[in-house]
Amino acid sequence: MSNELIKSIEKEYLKESLPDLAPGDSVKVKVRIIEGNKERVQAYEGVVIRLRGGGINRTVTVRRVFQGIGVERIFLLHSPKVESITVIRKGYVRRSKLYYMRERSGKAARIREKVVTNTAASGKKADKK
Repeated sequence: MSNELIKSIEKEYLKESLPDLAPGDSVKVKVRIIEGNKERVQAYEGVVIRLRGGGINRTVTVRRVFQGIGVERIFLLHSPKVESITVIRKGYVRRSKLYYMRERSGKAARIREKVVTNTAASGKKADKK
C-alpha cells in the first residue's frame, strides 16, 4: 500500500527524456548552478563509471581528468538541477562499475568505442565490437 503510494507521488517528478546511459559512455551533463542571485548552466563532460539506484533515486557517476587530477561527480538523473544529459560517444566495456579507471591515466584510460551499424538485409541495428 505505502510502496504504491510513494511510487505514484514519485512518478510526477520523473524525467521522460533521458538517454540510454551505460558505463563507458562519454556524456555531457548540463547542470544549473546558482551563484548569488544569478543562475547559469555549466557543462560537465566525462565518462560514466557507475549507474546506481532506480526510479527517482537513480544516480550516475561521471569521471573526468582536469589538469592531471581525476574529478568524479555524482548526479541525480531526475533532479531539477540537471538540465540535460547528452551521450557524446558510446563506449564498449565489459564491467558495470569502472572503478579501475581511477588508477589509469593517459592511453591506458582509453575506452573502445561501440560502433552501431545498420544491416541493410534485415533492417535491424547490429552492434559491432
